[in-house]
Amino acid sequence: MDYKDYYQVLGLDKAATKDQIKKAYRKLARQYHPDVNPNNAEAERKFKEINEAHEVLSDDEKRQKYDQLGADWQRYQQAGAGWGGQGGGAGFDWSQYAQGGGYNGAEDPFGGADFSDFFSSMFGGMGGGSQGGSTRPRAGQDYQAELELTLAEAYHGGPRTLTVNGKNLRLTIHPGVEDGQVIRLRDQGGPGRNGGPAGSLYITLRIPPDARYSRTGNDLTMDVPVSIYTALLGGEQVVETLSGPVKINIKPETQNGTRLRLRGKGFPVYRQAGQFGDLYLRLTLTLPQNLSEKEKELFRQLAELRK
Repeated sequence: MDYKDYYQVLGLDKAATKDQIKKAYRKLARQYHPDVNPNNAEAERKFKEINEAHEVLSDDEKRQKYDQLGADWQRYQQAGAGWGGQGGGAGFDWSQYAQGGGYNGAEDPFGGADFSDFFSSMFGGMGGGSQGGSTRPRAGQDYQAELELTLAEAYHGGPRTLTVNGKNLRLTIHPGVEDGQVIRLRDQGGPGRNGGPAGSLYITLRIPPDARYSRTGNDLTMDVPVSIYTALLGGEQVVETLSGPVKINIKPETQNGTRLRLRGKGFPVYRQAGQFGDLYLRLTLTLPQNLSEKEKELFRQLAELRK
């Protein structure tokens, strides 16, 4: 039976912190989740492998046992003793790792239908239960989901309903959320074991690019078409923003590409009520089309005057 390098599975080294383990797990679980990769056997295998690595490395007791075995594993393997066999070559004391005789296949205390034989052999005996199973309370599995929002929905926030595993969940989106931001709902993951708490649901927010606005942090930029007449002579123009219409003044002889800044008309700052970024307006001149002969003549006269 091959040794599984759980650190390599998550792309980490042995010095990884719990926070680094959690972040790596969330990223990979989202990437290989069956909902994202339907009918993909390789993605499903990878997803199970990622969950198995997380199960071990996120648990202090199992991680310590796994790390202790790591150094002895090479000597044990080189001695030629079969995994879970009798004796253990080169004086290997298997009993210190597999308390209670190891996993006997009668019952998998960790829901091991999704775990490998390597995992079951190493951890199936932890806790000394009636069939080698653990009686310690354990938190349930964390779930991953995605929620798509428009830029306007991210701006205004509000209640949303998300269906996960056939269950309708209602959550409140706070104004100012960002693309890729993760929201955690406690106790909405898998059920706990042996009286342990349920896992959490991690929801990744997706905000596709908007046709009118580009966002940089809490600032927004938008193009505002301006007629050549308003640009030359000046005037007022109404601009539709995410917070409603705003009247702007355009100075005479405004050049194409001129930028105007509207303070406080950008995106709301997340969880900081009353604070907003800025809105930048990029003025783009529009030329008249389908000119009449009289209009063309007037433009020719204007051109002559400018010589």
